[in-house]
Amino acid sequence: MNDTNEKLFSVRSMVFMAIFAALICVAAPFGFNVGPIPITLATFAVYLAGAILGGKRGTVAVIVYILLGTVGLPVFSNFNGGFGALLGPTGGYIIGYIPLVLITGVFSDMNSKKHWTMIIGMLLGTIALYAFGTAWYMILTGKDFATSFFACILPFLPGDAIKIACVSAIAIPLKSRLNSIMFGTAKRN
Repeated sequence: MNDTNEKLFSVRSMVFMAIFAALICVAAPFGFNVGPIPITLATFAVYLAGAILGGKRGTVAVIVYILLGTVGLPVFSNFNGGFGALLGPTGGYIIGYIPLVLITGVFSDMNSKKHWTMIIGMLLGTIALYAFGTAWYMILTGKDFATSFFACILPFLPGDAIKIACVSAIAIPLKSRLNSIMFGTAKRN
């Protein structure tokens, strides 16, 4: 989204940020546990928010999602919610969505028509997510890095690779269409 055309908190921008926050709220609760960390579609929705909304708007959407979960709505994995979920061993991954969406969005903003730019942003964002979430997990559980790597990172690599491939395939056409709607450049019949 081009900030020169539209202010961050215009009505249209807020509507799209709310839609993406809602998308994350719908995607995140459904999942299944693979060891201590559940697999959900939350990262898919966060990748999509960053790729389509960009760094600033995507980050606002993720923060809204986190705030909704923090106040008790069951929008975190396995329909959990509340401040306690953030303080638990998987809370670092929830907070890690912020650097994930920000990095993805910044790279998407740099060149929104190139798949490789978005892919690099999603990969770097995923590294930040894994680093933050795994460090948090290690601190709270006292597990060493090797144990944490096999529990918190390795099982998620194939799924996240598929999510990144899917988002990179759909984000450019979606972003182009949504930009035209957000900024009023769509042709009206």
